[in-house]
Amino acid sequence: MNTPPRHDDDHAVIIANTVDWLEKAVIGLNLCPFAKAVHVKKQIRYVVCDSSNPEDLLAMLMDELQTLADTSADKIDTTLLIHPYTLNDFLDYNEFLDVADAAVEDMHLDGELQVASFHPDYQFAETFEDDISNFTNRSPYPTLHLLREDSIERAVEAFPEASEIFDKNIATLEKLGLEGWEKLGIAKVASDGK
Repeated sequence: MNTPPRHDDDHAVIIANTVDWLEKAVIGLNLCPFAKAVHVKKQIRYVVCDSSNPEDLLAMLMDELQTLADTSADKIDTTLLIHPYTLNDFLDYNEFLDVADAAVEDMHLDGELQVASFHPDYQFAETFEDDISNFTNRSPYPTLHLLREDSIERAVEAFPEASEIFDKNIATLEKLGLEGWEKLGIAKVASDGK
C-alpha cells in the first residue's frame, strides 16, 4: 500500500535537511570537491519521492534520469532523488542499486548518466556499522544521486588527485571522529523516514 502524498511543507523540511547535510558534510568537510560549484550555481535538482513502494521510486528515477538527460547541464547538473519513505533498510536499498543501474542501461543512458548512493545507514562491505568510513556516504534520508558522466570527467580533469578522494575522506572523518560528526548537527532521521 502506498504512503499518502505529503504536503509541500514536508518536502521543504526534507530538502532543507538534505541541503544542510550537503553544506555541513559534503561541502563543509570537502568530501566532494566538485559539489560546491554546482551548489553555488544552483544546478542541483532536489526531488522528493513520497511513495513507500520501490516500483514507484523506480518510475520516478526513470523520469528523473530522462529529465537530467534532456536538460542542459547549465540548468541541472545533478539531481538528488530523496526517498524518505521507501528502502529505509540499507540491505533493501543496496539491492535496489542494481535495479537503478539496470534502468540507466535499459534507457540507453549508460556512459551518459550514473547513479551514486547515500543512505542514513550506509555501510561499506567489511566494515562495522559505526565505522567512521561509512559516514562518507551517510545522508539524512535514502538518496539516489544522479550524475552526468561529462561533469565527472570535467571535475576529474580539474582535480587530478580524484582517485585519492576516498582515502582523503576517510582520513578526514577519522580525524573528526563520531563525536565531531555529531557536533556538525546534521539531522538524524528515524529509520522509518518520519
